[in-house]
Amino acid sequence: MPTVRMRFPGGRYHATPWGHHVNEGLIEWPPSPWRLLRALIATGFSSQGWSEVPPIARSLISRLATVLPVYRLPATSAAHTRHYMPYIEGKAQKTTLVFDTWANVGDGELLIHWPCELQSEESDVLGDLVAALGYLGRSESWVDGAITDDAPDEWNAIPCKDGERRGPGWEQVSLMAAIPPDDYATWQQARVDAALAPFPLPEGKKKPPAKLEKSRRSAVAPYPLDLVACLTADTAWWKSHGWSQPPGSQRVLYWRRSDALEVGVPTVRRTTAVRPVTTMLLAITTPSGNRSPLPPVARTLPQAELFHRAIVGRLGKGRRVICPELTGRDEGNEPLRDCHNHAHTIPVDLDGDGHLDHIIVYAVMGLRDAAQSAIRSLRRTWTKGGSGDLQLAVVGSGSLDSLRQLPAPFKHEIEGLLAPPQGATVWESLTPFVFPRFPKKRGKDTFDGQVEAELASRGLPKPERIDFDPELTKILRHFVRRRTRGGSPPKSDAGYGLRLTFAHPIKGPLSLGYASHYGLGLFRAVPPAE
Repeated sequence: MPTVRMRFPGGRYHATPWGHHVNEGLIEWPPSPWRLLRALIATGFSSQGWSEVPPIARSLISRLATVLPVYRLPATSAAHTRHYMPYIEGKAQKTTLVFDTWANVGDGELLIHWPCELQSEESDVLGDLVAALGYLGRSESWVDGAITDDAPDEWNAIPCKDGERRGPGWEQVSLMAAIPPDDYATWQQARVDAALAPFPLPEGKKKPPAKLEKSRRSAVAPYPLDLVACLTADTAWWKSHGWSQPPGSQRVLYWRRSDALEVGVPTVRRTTAVRPVTTMLLAITTPSGNRSPLPPVARTLPQAELFHRAIVGRLGKGRRVICPELTGRDEGNEPLRDCHNHAHTIPVDLDGDGHLDHIIVYAVMGLRDAAQSAIRSLRRTWTKGGSGDLQLAVVGSGSLDSLRQLPAPFKHEIEGLLAPPQGATVWESLTPFVFPRFPKKRGKDTFDGQVEAELASRGLPKPERIDFDPELTKILRHFVRRRTRGGSPPKSDAGYGLRLTFAHPIKGPLSLGYASHYGLGLFRAVPPAE
């Protein structure tokens, strides 16, 4: 059963209810089922290259038109502006008062659920149309739509049932919906038969005169062949045939909460505080489910950057972001003193096929409500030079140890990143270590000195041995080692494979050096020799 989630990037939804003038200042809320079906069809013509509605889309529209959707409406208020628009009357210029009314949705999400089962091809078409939908209602009502599996416990705008009477806190609104396709077909056939009755065809095989054929075409012209034809007819067409509302449509009553469209600032609803977590795990997939287009492990740094930019952008929405755990900066925009306690964004290959399939977001200081919401709301990312968009889904959240509960083959790779519960003494590079400063022969910025400083800044002990591994370095030479946006380039654009040996076991994740918060300098535990 499909559920569509819509956000309004402009924070506004403009639409006038059927049968009302725009200057009446009324708002169609929720969007009528008829408007939704028309918007999906229009999107197919504008973005999917349709010259006519394809059969699978016809089947989809027919299924959606068979039932009435239910809605989950966000907290919304009614707002308007007044404009004195100039016009010319004779030789004089005058003005007329025009109201521009909209629903102030803000950051809220609108959920729309059709209680019907779709075939897989129909679901794919619906997903493509919803993703390509640019606006709903008037063109100022920008939307960002997607198919979602999230379903609330309660819907707050639902169709009225015969004889149903709700108590205080509810009100009825009239919306426009499609007549179910089968009902329309029965009605249309009856109307066509009645319209053609005065113009019978001649008996036998005699060809009807041209005038008779023209009269028969004119008689049936006001009755579109099917419901999809009704939905694609424009206003000028049905008005020219004497309709006062579109053929194939009907008025339906809906129950909605009486505070669904408040006049003034909407009441702030109490929400349960979200428990901070230190770790979130996301899965990366392709729309087709094929794993070969997933980015290779050598693109760890670019993929981490793209993901981090996306979640910070979603959190900020064009405004300054104050989220220390994601940005590494405090409210004064100064770098955090505990410089490694904020989020590490680490793309990983957990099934060992050479392609990145998960992203670990880990922050010692904890990920609070805003950060978690931004991460959960991000449903897609992309890869430069790849096959297109990549889909994201949160697998779980909690502590680092909760990652150990993943099944095989993921469990083995997680064990390498975190080390066994008792820790590990030997660690080797999984992604190249890049010097944060230019290496020197003497002083604190020597090869070993920079590694030891990186460990000390994370509260980790000095290793007994630091070994440069030429073979490992050769394997890691193809990794991207330079940030493309926002960050300064490395002092030395070279990556190294290292092996660190400690006197006592330590636990991971262990990530050191330049861009260590974006997946570079990542180490894995080496099991002890048996």
